Amino acid sequence: MANSDPSKRSTRPGQWTPAPESAAMPPSTWAKRTGFRPKFSGETNASNSGQIISQPKSREVDTTPDLEAGRPRLGPSSNGEPASVKPPANKEREKEQKQPVKKRRDSNADKKPRENVQSAMAAVAEEGSQRPVRNQEGDAVDVLQRTVVDDDGFVSRHTNMKYELRDTPGVVPIGLYGFQHYLSMLGSLILIPLVIVPAMGGTYEDTANVISTTLFMTGVTTLLHTSFGSRLPLIQGPSFVYLAPALAIINSPEFLQLNGNNFKHIMKELQGAVIIGSAFQAFLGYSGLMTILLRVINPVVVSPTIAAVGLSFYSYGFSRLGACVEIGAMQILLVVIFSLYLRKVSVLDHRVFLIYAVPLGLAITWGTAFLLTEAGVYNYKGCDVNVPSSNIISDHCRKHVSRMKYCRVDTSDALRSSPWFRFPYPLQWGMPVFHWKMALVMCVVSIISSVDSVGSYHASSLLVASRPPTPGIVSRGIGLEGLSSVLAGLWGTGTGSTTLTENVHTIAVTKMGSRRAIELGACVLIILSLIGKVEGFIASIPEVMVAALLCFTWAMLTALGLSNLRYSEAGSSRNIIIVGLSLFFSLSIPAYLQQYGVSPNTNLSVPSYFQPYIVASHGPIRTKFGGLNYVLNTLLSLNMVIAFVVAVILDNTVPGSRLERGVYVWSAPEVARREPAVCKDYELPYRVGRVFKWVKWVGM
Repeated sequence: MANSDPSKRSTRPGQWTPAPESAAMPPSTWAKRTGFRPKFSGETNASNSGQIISQPKSREVDTTPDLEAGRPRLGPSSNGEPASVKPPANKEREKEQKQPVKKRRDSNADKKPRENVQSAMAAVAEEGSQRPVRNQEGDAVDVLQRTVVDDDGFVSRHTNMKYELRDTPGVVPIGLYGFQHYLSMLGSLILIPLVIVPAMGGTYEDTANVISTTLFMTGVTTLLHTSFGSRLPLIQGPSFVYLAPALAIINSPEFLQLNGNNFKHIMKELQGAVIIGSAFQAFLGYSGLMTILLRVINPVVVSPTIAAVGLSFYSYGFSRLGACVEIGAMQILLVVIFSLYLRKVSVLDHRVFLIYAVPLGLAITWGTAFLLTEAGVYNYKGCDVNVPSSNIISDHCRKHVSRMKYCRVDTSDALRSSPWFRFPYPLQWGMPVFHWKMALVMCVVSIISSVDSVGSYHASSLLVASRPPTPGIVSRGIGLEGLSSVLAGLWGTGTGSTTLTENVHTIAVTKMGSRRAIELGACVLIILSLIGKVEGFIASIPEVMVAALLCFTWAMLTALGLSNLRYSEAGSSRNIIIVGLSLFFSLSIPAYLQQYGVSPNTNLSVPSYFQPYIVASHGPIRTKFGGLNYVLNTLLSLNMVIAFVVAVILDNTVPGSRLERGVYVWSAPEVARREPAVCKDYELPYRVGRVFKWVKWVGM
């Protein structure tokens, strides 16, 4: 009879025997009996209180690679067996395991990328690293990045990326991929001017001019950031983080009494607030305070904060789309079909429907609306869309004037009136006006913008760089974002210029992380901003189509915010409660302030979709200091501010392990300086880094 004691069991030569320290296995659980494997790192058990607790890990037995720290993480493997003591099945695998994995691929010289990827993945599988997630059909899901580990234990090349940070495949591929990258983010670049300029009473010409300025500053600030900021391939532009406070300032009580075209007057107020708030963000980065703030910014904080940005505009989306339901619904339906149902369809090895879902849906819907307009579907006898609603006498025309205004595509003269050439210049709207109460609101918003950027830095670095940046590099990037927003305030874009949240999704979909491609695309964007007809064409997009695109974009922003939970234990009851409370209070508290003091019969002077942004005129905080009332009522009505405050307090006071919280792990400065690849990824060009050598907190 065979001996049941593993320590006394006889073994044949070459047969694997468990190590003595790994003989004591944890008790069988429901997860092991059913074959369930959690998606967060490490194996977990549920305690009696519902808290998910990590199993204690032995430092000698697990070498699962830590994607954040760049070194193997110690702990049990997914099947409960020690990952480091399992020998290869044969001698050939042993030879493959001994072969060093190539860190980076030369984009011009690699002739067999498929074989290299397969061999790299085989080596990773033998070392116990995380395998790619697969769906029921067996197709790899592009959710988590694939990595390989070199002999020194550092995370090496991401095999699912076509081009990494420093790859330069040639002018033509760089130009094509750069243009593709910006085109896939078209909605994020142009939608904010299409919302705030009409809210300020601006004309179609004003809208075209602001779009021109926005595209110009997007190109300039992106070049600055890829050269002197974090140096990651991240597009800088008008972030939706600034949209809600901008609308709150636009609808301030002192502006509601003005009549006529108040565009320039309100724009100068916005410029002053953006400049002061951005200067505070620059101080936050370059002074080193950002490195202290990084200690309390984790995925559990970033996730509800960014999700609240997208959820905060629910009152604007469908209320504007409902003005012409058939056109708006068609726009949303096409974007959903392209981005979801046709996302795996490839043309010339490009997922065109997934990458170009927004521009393709916009083009088809616009073309359909043009055909319906020319066919006379929206023509009504004796009615003229150019006649103001107050001057319309006929009940027949008054009934159909809304459909004529919002369904037709020929109501805008932006394309006809725009010049062929226009150069944006600073202070084009006049000298900025500074008010401390509006500037203080923007200072708080700049902190939220920095939180958004921190999440984008970490996620993008795992995709395209050799290691995550150091805290000093993050501070340097935040400081340059502040300076970029100061420039945006001087030029008059209406918002600050910061890292767009959609960057990470675009990089993961296009698999293009080349810094040169982003820089070349930024140069093309600057050239396009000088052509006035391009901005006139964009400004003539019907308002209903803009609202439909905003519905999709804000939904994507919410999902991208929640996706940050993948760096933490998303199944932990601690994290679930924190995120749930943050999101609920981010909707409930602003709703209370928005309804306070407003009776059902109150005749408000703003449309219903702008009423969430007039809290300053009727909020519950009513002290004898009017400026303080404005600041507190406005900040408490911003969903993202409530979500950030609740999340940052709970995440940093409720006990939880670093693995459970998903604490961001940044590269240590001394380790980064020893790694040539990290230095090449993040060091400043043209020997500019020598200027910052004495400032230890804004570099490596």
